[in-house]
Amino acid sequence: MSLLTVNNLSVSFRQDGQSHPAVRGISFHVEQGETVALVGESGSGKSVSALSTVSLLPDSAEVTGSITYEGREMIGASKSDLRDVRGNDISFIFQEPMTSLNPLHTIEKQMAESIQLHQGLTGDAVRTRILELLDKVGIRDAETRLAHYPHQLSGGQRQRVMIAMALANGPELLIADEPTTALDVTIQAQILDLLADLKDSEGMSLLFITHDLGIVRKIADRVCVMKDGEIVETGPTAEVFENPQHDYTKMLLGAETHGRPDPVPADAPEIASAKDLRIWFPIQRGLMRRTVGHIKAVNAATFNVRAGETIGIVGESGSGKTTLALAVMRLISSDGPIVFMGDGIQGLKSRQLQPLRRDMQIVFQDPYGSLSPRMTAEEIIAEGLSVHGLEPGRNRREMVSEIMDEVGLDPETMHRYPHEFSGGQRQRIAIARAMILRPKLVVLDEPTSALDMTVQVQIVELLRSLQRKHGLAYLFISHDLRVVRALSHKVLVMRAGDVVESGDADQIFDAPATDYTRALMAAAFDMKASDAVSQ
Repeated sequence: MSLLTVNNLSVSFRQDGQSHPAVRGISFHVEQGETVALVGESGSGKSVSALSTVSLLPDSAEVTGSITYEGREMIGASKSDLRDVRGNDISFIFQEPMTSLNPLHTIEKQMAESIQLHQGLTGDAVRTRILELLDKVGIRDAETRLAHYPHQLSGGQRQRVMIAMALANGPELLIADEPTTALDVTIQAQILDLLADLKDSEGMSLLFITHDLGIVRKIADRVCVMKDGEIVETGPTAEVFENPQHDYTKMLLGAETHGRPDPVPADAPEIASAKDLRIWFPIQRGLMRRTVGHIKAVNAATFNVRAGETIGIVGESGSGKTTLALAVMRLISSDGPIVFMGDGIQGLKSRQLQPLRRDMQIVFQDPYGSLSPRMTAEEIIAEGLSVHGLEPGRNRREMVSEIMDEVGLDPETMHRYPHEFSGGQRQRIAIARAMILRPKLVVLDEPTSALDMTVQVQIVELLRSLQRKHGLAYLFISHDLRVVRALSHKVLVMRAGDVVESGDADQIFDAPATDYTRALMAAAFDMKASDAVSQ
């Protein structure tokens, strides 16, 4: 008997009196101690299939077929039976930890809830178990993190907390829905090794959902390729990778970011620079809120970026990448000179900075979180025009239509809301919102990390073409070093607030000077470097 058997599963959602199919008659199974990967692009039905296993779909879902766990039917099972299985026998790791973690409770309280409910532990025993789990998933200074809330952790740290929570009760089957999307390459390698070790040592089975075929090759025994709600190809991982039969599988395997950025013109003007930039956050205690120390987020960062040039900023979560970029944009306080378009902007007040904002824009990591769900695409893209003013002789809709066409969106869809677009389309809306003001400097904060490989290639090509056309300067923050190499002229490698290495991209990638950079490169390109990371 298979641990999990899915037979002829179909899922549709009722909306406005109509039925919209999401999964169409799929069948697969997971054996004891086996890892099965569900692979496909966004909207292919991977997550819906996984959520169906323990009836976590909304009431609007219509589910037919059969799903059995250790011989017990899950479709139509009682709430009591489902409660016994959920979080205990079958556990989930979700893709977006910020929406899965409760923002009102500390990490300790959230992790303790499941342990107390399923294991009956109390007091110090719960705390000991939590610390053990956090240490397993690679969170440094775990004890100091217990009193933190989700917003006080980096994206990678939040995902590690989610993984620790999922592993807390020693599940028989772990369903991991894009669990490493937001993680650094080194931590990703460690987490994959951890999951593999747990599978071997505890006989745990793993249903792994991902769009990253590099991960599938490393971790999966078998793979099911999904497209438009159907499994179009399945088989042993090595066999599918070496001899794919379906055209869609071949397309996925061929989707990889290639090429190098265009050379920077010799006479390109300098757009922005910083020298010995320092960002320290005070730690305040007591009734009088005295400063008793500092969190040293960034120490002595120096760089300059010219028109048409991209600086890639890489490093693990919490290394200070985003903090550095926000300081350059003057969105947080810092010490040290910052020059933008030839003028020092370090000491300027908000009102003095406002005229410069049109020339410095930012694209965030999660487009769904950064786009207002109550505004149409037209309103979102045109929002900056309301602040900074239209170009003379132009109307708003004309400018929105033009920029949507430029970033690969159909202008006819400008009346739609964010939830009506795919993930890649939402990221294009976020890029259009920044580009409509024709900025000189754009900060790109992990703009491709949550995207399918095929869409990621498209976004990279879009960013290249926009840079080529408009001479844009990019600060590109990413943990995906393949994308960084494809886009960047220069690279800053950060660790714990320090710039440990910087220079020409080819030099950094081909001949890294520090052990830390070498570990990053090995983890990104060989997927074998978890042991090489110097702690």
